[in-house]
Amino acid sequence: LILGTGLGGLAAKIEDPAEIPYGDIPNFLVSTAPSHAGKFIFGTLCGKKIMCMSGRFHFYEGYSYQQLVAPVRVMKLMGVERLIITNAAGAVNESYRPGDIMMIKDHIKMTGSSPLCGPNADDFGPRFFDMTRVYDREMMETARKCAERHSIRLQEGVYFFFTGPQYETPSEVRAARILGGDAVGMSTVTEVLTAAHCGIQVLGFSMISNMGSGILDKPLSEEEVVEIAEHAGPAFSEYLADVIRSL
Repeated sequence: LILGTGLGGLAAKIEDPAEIPYGDIPNFLVSTAPSHAGKFIFGTLCGKKIMCMSGRFHFYEGYSYQQLVAPVRVMKLMGVERLIITNAAGAVNESYRPGDIMMIKDHIKMTGSSPLCGPNADDFGPRFFDMTRVYDREMMETARKCAERHSIRLQEGVYFFFTGPQYETPSEVRAARILGGDAVGMSTVTEVLTAAHCGIQVLGFSMISNMGSGILDKPLSEEEVVEIAEHAGPAFSEYLADVIRSL
């Protein structure tokens, strides 16, 4: 699991947890984003062995794309085969509303670089790799069935990656919509690319924490994002637990 903003409650449900702060791991990255706990948690959740990142790393923290491969490659070396990634994101699709959950069916990255640039790590995967079905269809179908049992608005859409840390401009949000984006955010894609390279199956979710810039006539704020994410977090956590149980 990679947990985004507002999902600390799911980490608290992990049984018999063993916690390792990122700062205690030699040569590892350190999370500086607000509300990110910054630790690995190992344990059991819904009968499944779990390796959980409570807090993640972003390009806007000053890390290079190449440094951002580290967490998922550690997961691969630890034997992880399936990865659930979550984030808080702004809605581009005007039919969405804050508190919705969007299952990611694809993403768009137009930042011009990739965490897989540079010499290829052949031990993890091939130089060139397919991205046609990077979001696993069987896991997505399980997630759909679980959604029927929960009172959440499950959308399905395309995540558009911006590097941040500034929020997107109204024009950037309109451009993302024209290009097929449904939500915008500053994370997730580097992790998904790394997972795809080394053969880990991925299921991704965005918690819609705000409407994208320019949709409503008001400025965006970190406080709003965190408030909505924390309000919707408990129901989202219960839903994710059911998904994990059903995989």
